[in-house]
Amino acid sequence: MTTAARFARFNIVGLLGIGVQLSVVALMSVAAGVDPATASVTGAGAALVHNFAWHVRWTWRDRHLRGWRLAAAFVCFVGSNGLISLAGAALLVPMLMTTTGVPAVVANVLTIAVCGGLNFVLAHATVGFFALTVRATSLAPGGNCPPTSRTAGS
Repeated sequence: MTTAARFARFNIVGLLGIGVQLSVVALMSVAAGVDPATASVTGAGAALVHNFAWHVRWTWRDRHLRGWRLAAAFVCFVGSNGLISLAGAALLVPMLMTTTGVPAVVANVLTIAVCGGLNFVLAHATVGFFALTVRATSLAPGGNCPPTSRTAGS
């Protein structure tokens, strides 16, 4: 699969993940009265798990992740995409709400736009990297996350 096709799939999954995130944020902050920052981090976490599952099943399904490589890819995905998404939710959302007065859902949409491009680069490097059967024999469980996206293939 070409990088362009993979990028299109990544964005489709991401759009679904945005729906998950914004639904959680709206339910928690608007309907349940939970602090918007807490709702934003929880929503980003829910979207993160959703997106990883769909990326493995669809975006990078040709990589056939199983066993420890699946677990290692999840750890790296959370450590890269998760760090960016959760930091954005924890830092940017409150900042946008305070400085501009926008509601939590709008602040989340703006934060997602900021974090999206970098998340693709990192997901391509982590999920793709651990799926490569050629590289799998040289990796041991508990090894480091991949240093570059060039090892992830197309």
